[in-house]
Amino acid sequence: MASQVVKFAGLSDRDRKKVSSLPKLAEGDRVELHVRRRDGRDQTLSLPPAAISVVETLLTRLLSGERVAVLTEDQELSPTEASAILGISRPLVVLRMDRGELPFRYVGKHRRASLKDVLALKTKLDARQKALDALAEDTEDLMVTHGL
Repeated sequence: MASQVVKFAGLSDRDRKKVSSLPKLAEGDRVELHVRRRDGRDQTLSLPPAAISVVETLLTRLLSGERVAVLTEDQELSPTEASAILGISRPLVVLRMDRGELPFRYVGKHRRASLKDVLALKTKLDARQKALDALAEDTEDLMVTHGL
């Protein structure tokens, strides 16, 4: 699959104030999307249950001020796009690719990694960071408590 640019979208404060929050949905609730066309026609689309939770999450995150991007699991990302997700620089992403920590393939001369692999690496990096933070906290506690 060809890489698509990861585009994050968000709502302005003004837009967030205009939109009322989505009521908490219960099992069996139906969600319909009403579209008013430029020519005045109305169209209604019923969302399947699997899509409802995705739309609910999307709207909740947007209304809370977060920026979101919708990606597919098998989408391929460039090192630059992967760096935005991982929160590290592009050169570090390339280094992780070269070390075999992030699987990738070449498309012409360009590297591409699957979103699934990028998210797996993110999980690993987040766990490592959490362990380092705990170690730092323990070290600080030893220094304060025992003067080491």
